[in-house]
Amino acid sequence: MISLPVYNTNTSYAIQPTKIIALGLNYKPHVEEAHTVAGVKREVPKEPLLFAKTPNVLIGPNEPIIIPAILSRYDFEARTDYEAELAFIIKDTCKNVDEKDAYKHIYGFTCMNDVSQREIQHLDKSGWWRGKSFDTFGPIGPQIVLMEDIGDPQNLHLECRLNGKVVQSTNTKEMIFSIAEQLSFISHNMTLCAGDIVTTGTPSGIGPIKPGDIVEVEIEKIGILKNPVKAE
Repeated sequence: MISLPVYNTNTSYAIQPTKIIALGLNYKPHVEEAHTVAGVKREVPKEPLLFAKTPNVLIGPNEPIIIPAILSRYDFEARTDYEAELAFIIKDTCKNVDEKDAYKHIYGFTCMNDVSQREIQHLDKSGWWRGKSFDTFGPIGPQIVLMEDIGDPQNLHLECRLNGKVVQSTNTKEMIFSIAEQLSFISHNMTLCAGDIVTTGTPSGIGPIKPGDIVEVEIEKIGILKNPVKAE
């Protein structure tokens, strides 16, 4: 279990989601590169594109992202990518939420790295879940900033650095589907429970990681999520 400190309090929060729901293609510049990397269509989604990550992906700050040994079984040169994202944590059980009420159901915000194994993601006929759900493929942290403390979550600078070099940079105002739209849409498809995590999509600039790398995800008002990369 991972516990993260909660900003401006003397408490910590145990990360124990029943589910992790992720958004694909939620920044327009990422749509084009995703076509090249993951084989998706060059189309801006008409509604939020959802997929799942399983809870075994979760690790905290400074814990290693592990490139799985099973990849050596395959006849391809494996590419595993970083994806810097803003994530939010659900506050309470909710269903069929109106957009205007969405923020009432958010506990707080944090950084997340939606680590993705591209060949498995592309080749599996059952969908993206395996390529997105290897152990350690969901670093989260370094802290949680409560809904009431974040200000406007739709206006936060987001940046990813690989070995100190900036590789992703955007503002959350550039999302195709806003945080309120995301929560409302998801809740009309399934019940959200307290502690569930929604990770809101990555901007352009995704790229591969390898053992020895250091990945940092930094989001304004939240801080820096830093993780080394190792081979299994």
